[in-house]
Amino acid sequence: MSSPKKQNFPGGSKSRVNRAGESVRAGTQTAEDLHVIEQWRAAHRAVLNTFQAILRTRTRGTGISVAQRHKRKRTIFDKLDRLPGMQLSRMDDIAGCRLIFKDVQTLIEFRANFHKAHFNHKRRNELDKYDYIKEPKATGYRGIHDVYEYNVNSEVGKELAGLYLEIQYRTLVQHAWSTAVEVIGFITESQPKFQQGDHRYENAMALASEILARAFENSKGALPELGDREVVAQFLTLDKELKLLKTLRGLNAADKAVTERKNAILIFSGSRELDVRTYRDSTDALRALFELEKEFSDSDVVLVRADTSDDVRLAFRNYFSDARDFIRLMEEGCAKLSKPKGLADVRQLRMKSSKK
Repeated sequence: MSSPKKQNFPGGSKSRVNRAGESVRAGTQTAEDLHVIEQWRAAHRAVLNTFQAILRTRTRGTGISVAQRHKRKRTIFDKLDRLPGMQLSRMDDIAGCRLIFKDVQTLIEFRANFHKAHFNHKRRNELDKYDYIKEPKATGYRGIHDVYEYNVNSEVGKELAGLYLEIQYRTLVQHAWSTAVEVIGFITESQPKFQQGDHRYENAMALASEILARAFENSKGALPELGDREVVAQFLTLDKELKLLKTLRGLNAADKAVTERKNAILIFSGSRELDVRTYRDSTDALRALFELEKEFSDSDVVLVRADTSDDVRLAFRNYFSDARDFIRLMEEGCAKLSKPKGLADVRQLRMKSSKK
């Protein structure tokens, strides 16, 4: 009698994971399909732990912020809907590490050195494939991504070979913009990140990205054909229509303290109240994540890990509805690009957006 076949890929096999993804896409998923997906998602924890340890060692004492996160189940399912050709087992951002740098030069230098690291994990993308600083997205997104395929020689690690992890590199300025985009997605019916909903938000944020790139990083974004004053004028026109900065300024940033327990689950409910739950043990946190996703199926539930509460708040400010950095940078950026006439417009904008 033959011995049972050993499971050599989380969830059973890549084909089984893909079938579960197809069932979700078709809306016919079974309890077994969801269990397969949970097994596969959970396996990425070891991949995250490996890479975050490597990154924290390399960033210690540098002022570079590092955080990690599991992709939310809801976001995974949305991505399957948006990308009908995507096979679930090849979705490369289920596990992610985010690094935030003070400027572009520091980012470029760190990434170049990291590419020389001596380990078996393989970078799967060409150098410039996901370089959205050189070639910003039409939405205005700027940053750089690398995708690594996990590969170690240990017996336990062999079962995880072939899982992917995404590393995101952003500057503080780029991160402030990305945070604001996420917040807009929470507080409006639009998703400028995915070019969905009221396209005025999408256009406003593309212009905002252009302003920030020119004012603070000596570069241009996705709208290089526009002059500096024209970029500012178009943004101010849309801001007047949408009351964008006024709305963002009016948000009360959640004052929830993330403890030193390292693992935090953030629950952003329809009432816009942020619920933070913390765990010492990463296994307990992952188990709780799956339960909370079922309990709060209509909410955004995300598991994050960082060394300090400040790191969590910096790397995941969108969950705290905190767009203060974006507002400050936009005011300064508009002023820089509009001199001298634009200064009065920006002061007027600041006064208007601060009114109740």
